[in-house]
Amino acid sequence: MKTIDLKGSSRSALGKDNTAKLRKSGSIPCVIYGNGDNILFAVEESALHPLVYTPSAYLVNIDIDGRKEVAVMRELQFHPVSDAILHVDFYRIDHSKPITIDVPVTLQGSPEGVKLGGKLQQLTRKVKISALSQHLPDTLNVDISALGLGKSIFVGDLSFENVSILTPKSAVICAVKMTRAAIGAAAAAAAANTSGAAPAAAAKKK
Repeated sequence: MKTIDLKGSSRSALGKDNTAKLRKSGSIPCVIYGNGDNILFAVEESALHPLVYTPSAYLVNIDIDGRKEVAVMRELQFHPVSDAILHVDFYRIDHSKPITIDVPVTLQGSPEGVKLGGKLQQLTRKVKISALSQHLPDTLNVDISALGLGKSIFVGDLSFENVSILTPKSAVICAVKMTRAAIGAAAAAAAANTSGAAPAAAAKKK
């Protein structure tokens, strides 16, 4: 999995007033927890943008006043009106234990159903997985070349080595939906087959 570096500074003051002052200065309050002690720290808001505003998943190398930690982003809090980042939770990685993280899904190939006039819809863009850090993929690549008209691919259809998928199996990854063009083409093909079969049957009687 790809990594990203983040530099932070420790903080000890708690409470709404202190966090408000922190945000006003351009920093975001953060915490790292799990597999050890909790650490409160702050990161410049602009430094969080590459990690927050992306579909990609990352392992995060965090430097907190010289203390090095490896974590994954676990939870984000946004302002309900402005959508500004308010708080970030990080979960510390133990390389001997599985990590749970959301990983993006990448569709590969041109579906057969689209070639017949259908419309491809991707309904699930991220899937929750569990794996050791050395086996975490950047993305889950799904081959959709054989996906036919009116057909779907479900989470239960996916299988990846050294990765456990936690998203419900019934969740739909993508589907090729029928369109008016596809329905018309199917009707025309059926009519052509019917009209072609009648003369052949008549010739056989003679």
